[in-house]
Amino acid sequence: MDFITFLLVLSSILWTCAVYLTSKSSKTRKSARLPPGPNPWPIIGNILELGPKPHQSLAKLSRKHGPLMSLKLGSITTVVVSSPEFAKTILQTHDLACSSRSIPHAIEVLNHDKISMAWIPANSKWRKLRRICKEQMFSVSSLDASQGLRKEKLQKLHEYVSGCCKAGQALNIGEAAFTTTLNLMSATLFSVEFAQFGSDSLQEMKDVVWGVMKYVGMPNLADYFPILKRADPQGIFRQSKFYFERLLEIFDRIIDERLESRASGVSEEKKDMVEALLDFYQRDEISRDDINHLLLNLFVAGTDTTAGTVEWAMTELIRHPKKMSRIRDELRDIIGENGQLQESEISRLPYLHAVVKETFRLHPAAPFLVPHKAEADVEIDCYVVPKNAKILVNVWASGRDPNIWPDADLFMPERFLDHNEIDYRGNDFELIPFGAGRRICPGLPLAHRMVHLMLATLIRDFGWKLGNGQKAEELDMSEKFGLSLQKAIPLNLLPMKP
Repeated sequence: MDFITFLLVLSSILWTCAVYLTSKSSKTRKSARLPPGPNPWPIIGNILELGPKPHQSLAKLSRKHGPLMSLKLGSITTVVVSSPEFAKTILQTHDLACSSRSIPHAIEVLNHDKISMAWIPANSKWRKLRRICKEQMFSVSSLDASQGLRKEKLQKLHEYVSGCCKAGQALNIGEAAFTTTLNLMSATLFSVEFAQFGSDSLQEMKDVVWGVMKYVGMPNLADYFPILKRADPQGIFRQSKFYFERLLEIFDRIIDERLESRASGVSEEKKDMVEALLDFYQRDEISRDDINHLLLNLFVAGTDTTAGTVEWAMTELIRHPKKMSRIRDELRDIIGENGQLQESEISRLPYLHAVVKETFRLHPAAPFLVPHKAEADVEIDCYVVPKNAKILVNVWASGRDPNIWPDADLFMPERFLDHNEIDYRGNDFELIPFGAGRRICPGLPLAHRMVHLMLATLIRDFGWKLGNGQKAEELDMSEKFGLSLQKAIPLNLLPMKP
């Protein structure tokens, strides 16, 4: 039974309660002064209005009901924020009250919701894990120290593209970007490469990582009607558990080998994240579960979102070849014909910066960010976001709001040359693909470097064209919805010497 059919059957069975529940819901909404929103159906609320692409459906609804909108999704009150002003109110003014997470049922597998830094409340344990991540991986000094590792992975990307160019072979841009970020993250975390370009192991890892993002982000009846959690009517919990276990098995094996080496006294000197975490573990500062689930957070988020952003950027640039040429000219002006871009030079590439910002605006990796939850009643203007309400910040909608962005649906990096003060580090709420406030994505500094470096690697020495006589204006721009937003149809391009 599919999702819609199940809802209709459920609604029919419980129709006898409709009048009572509708009147009760109406009174509750009035007394709580909820933000405006579409009238809910009895029992199921507004679930049918989500559709297969909720970020687009809710953006359309917000144009009718306003940028602070309330919905009833089954038994769950949900508030959708679709403007920079209200995003700032939620994520900055009321940051503490709204800093907890609304937990999808798919995240409850293996107690991930009780252990994971991304999902636990902003408590002392969360602060400890954030501090460890920053000090060991994302601080300026840590990132500067690991530049050589990124240079090595980018050189392998360059060699792979060069090989395809010589062979006249098209390559899957998203897959190439995913391989690079996958191996960067696996080398940073574990000092190993998980896959080679085009290998079976690559496809397996891609399937596992996307499986996690897909099932965590998928609309789930068990989230809207918690009484259904045990039944798991769509099988989402079961599928999520399968993919989580696949990753944790890999991590467990690596950790066991490291602990055995330490116990034997012949461990090889390695400076990676696992070694740093094991030092904390052996001082009893964190648990083995803390290590596993933190590694899962870093690994999944670090590979999927960065690769997706690079693929969207290349998709837009192949549709706008003059803009790609402008980046190539800028790169050659700064680093010459044969040099390799140094990370310290990224700040000297204003047009590349503008392209990355414009990609984040049109194609944010996480269209709703990670869902927040109100820990107390929060008053905003004349409305109340009630305690325990789920809060979705629709950054996809605000990124395409014509009241904020002229020609909002067009790819125009030049807008950020005119307004280069707008950045995505959490202070300019028109552009917050990484979130803002205390729950801002801790991996932002690494993602910033990797997206710019990968685009520079793909563009400076190569021209690109579509194969099979395909025209750029005919490219399929449809999206594949999950916790992250992927391109539904992979981008395959032929590299050439420019």
